[in-house]
Amino acid sequence: MIRRIIRALIGIAGFVLGFATYLALMENIEFLKFGNIVYGYIASIGVGAILGFVFYKLEPWVVNKTKELVKILDTEMSKYPQTDILLGAIGLIIGLVIAYLIVGLINTIVRIPLINGVLALITYIFMGYLGIRIALKSRDDLFNINKLARLSNSIKDKSGKKEVNKGIPVKVLDTSVIIDGRIADICKTGFIEGKLIIPKFVLNELQHIADSSDDLKRVRGRRGLDILNIIQKELDIEVEISETDFDDIPEVDSKLLKLAQVLGGKVVTNDYNLNKVAQFQGVEVLNINELANAIKPVAIPGEEMVAQVVKEGKEANQGIAYLDDGTMIVVDGGRKHMGETIRVLVTSVLQTPAGRMIFGKPKN
Repeated sequence: MIRRIIRALIGIAGFVLGFATYLALMENIEFLKFGNIVYGYIASIGVGAILGFVFYKLEPWVVNKTKELVKILDTEMSKYPQTDILLGAIGLIIGLVIAYLIVGLINTIVRIPLINGVLALITYIFMGYLGIRIALKSRDDLFNINKLARLSNSIKDKSGKKEVNKGIPVKVLDTSVIIDGRIADICKTGFIEGKLIIPKFVLNELQHIADSSDDLKRVRGRRGLDILNIIQKELDIEVEISETDFDDIPEVDSKLLKLAQVLGGKVVTNDYNLNKVAQFQGVEVLNINELANAIKPVAIPGEEMVAQVVKEGKEANQGIAYLDDGTMIVVDGGRKHMGETIRVLVTSVLQTPAGRMIFGKPKN
């Protein structure tokens, strides 16, 4: 019903446009009156009816094309920071105002209508473009808008005091690192600075996992939501839920990298494959697993350590032990010491993407 009313209104608008246009032309062009003003009015009604019918028939096509255009504009605009869009709009307005003044000056000097119209069009286009370019090139200084945006994004007031993070890149969290949970402990230590960004599509994925029929997935999803509540409510760190989405990108990981590029931030993850893809695309990554490996104690060949052999190794006579931080020790000849706490002499250390592995043998 509403669609029909809209089509009827568009048809009426077409009729009015055709009728008014013909009447305006008829005042300056005699032959459009057909020798009689009454015939002229009849002709204007006919033109209005034809244009109204055309508008009525074209309404579905125009509406669909308008929706497509709006969607394209929304997708393109989401690729740029909001600060740039705001500065560009301000620059355009200033450029058009200056163009208006210049056109007024031109009209007082040049009095040829056609030339005036062409010069006015060129002036408006040129000054509008120039205003946008100057505003974007001066984004860091013009009205200090960029600096004010950074301040407003980094101000927190949980203890009654405002703290400002100057120019610190935002951190975009992925699903795996939220479910992992260690990010909350790292935030408590103060090693993570700046604002944490939680994309809406990551929240949707967490909720989908939490609602899964699989018990393990459901537990993992609920754990991730609990971790987010801890970060947002209990920790002294700024958290923002980003509504930005990219409808043309189906994969969550690809959306995550695109959002980090748009915001100029870093992705926080423990996903090895996402880490590699991000490096390939030039997106900075903070990998929790790499941080955990970096802070593990360094073992040097020839060093002695005490460990309990807890299970057999893959090779003959091998035993497996673990340090308190979870580092695995492969003890050559340790199978016969199963269940015993022994002194192990380190023979070599292997660093892998998954972590550090120590090889040793029982100290005689």
